[in-house]
Amino acid sequence: MRELGTVLVTGAAGFIGSALVRRLVAGGARRVVSLDALTYAGDLGRLAEVEGDPRHRFVEADVTDRGALTRLFAEERPDTVFHLAAETHVDRSIDGPAAFLHTNTGGTLALLETARLHLTGLSADAKQAFRLIDVSTDEVYGSLVTGAFTERSPFAPRSPYSASKAGADHFAEAYFHTFDLPVLITHASNNYGPYQFPEKLLPLALSKALAGDPVPLYGDGSNVRDWLHVDDHADALLAVAERGRPGETYLIGGGNERSNREVLGELLGALNRLAPTEHDYRDLITLVADRPGHDFRYAVDSSKIEAELGWRPRVAFSTGLQDTVSWYLANRAWTEGVIKGRYDLERLGAAAR
Repeated sequence: MRELGTVLVTGAAGFIGSALVRRLVAGGARRVVSLDALTYAGDLGRLAEVEGDPRHRFVEADVTDRGALTRLFAEERPDTVFHLAAETHVDRSIDGPAAFLHTNTGGTLALLETARLHLTGLSADAKQAFRLIDVSTDEVYGSLVTGAFTERSPFAPRSPYSASKAGADHFAEAYFHTFDLPVLITHASNNYGPYQFPEKLLPLALSKALAGDPVPLYGDGSNVRDWLHVDDHADALLAVAERGRPGETYLIGGGNERSNREVLGELLGALNRLAPTEHDYRDLITLVADRPGHDFRYAVDSSKIEAELGWRPRVAFSTGLQDTVSWYLANRAWTEGVIKGRYDLERLGAAAR
């Protein structure tokens, strides 16, 4: 198994990036360097657990800033890079596609080129030891009717977000084939868990329900997603970095397919148990106009990462969902803090077709 030395995580103050950083530091990584531009969705509170740890360094910088990246690579000489810096909310990509092209595609290209140039000055052994993990999404494959996506499924993005991520993934694969850059690509299903920004389905629903406001459900609520706990995702990324093969793609799923209506029912049912009131929170679910171009279903086949790398999700959905509700109830001050002045829980992505 490949040992991790100095690890660079882009998008480290985000939801998934911070979970990975906490996991790396807790697991005894020699050094972890966190990079984040601290946009509206980034929050240093997610990294409070590792603040002051001598093995951890935080750098505020944009992944599109080639100068900042070049200086950081020269200073830290990472042997492992996890690339998670991205704009991620589909609804925001409908309202402003250009920011997604700039950060997701352009930022990935900037990182790849910086890594490529950095490796030219290293020894053959150091080049051989280097890994760059491009963390992507199952949404690049488009909308699914039957079966599940595999590593051989063709890209068919249907939103500006997924198009920008598909572009980034194509660049990552091109840098492996053209420049021999040791890149590995992952595509994960929908994540959930603590510290998720409240624009996403689960924390948005909890915030709305606790305020007694209608909980929006797009269309008729029949759209299906596969749900993966963020800690299981972090463990999968570590498995890819330690045991994965450069040039390969790995799909990461939770094996928890649910319609959005079912998820909200389970989520608000857990809220009924943990924060009971005189009313049923599920009665707040309200159908609203569907998202333009809303993909009907995503599901991924994780058999490759399970067979080759020995990873499997460990968090049962019912347990993870209840723990997530408990966390948000215990950390309402965090939610209120991150949305203040950034996001008022309004509807996004309602642009006309």
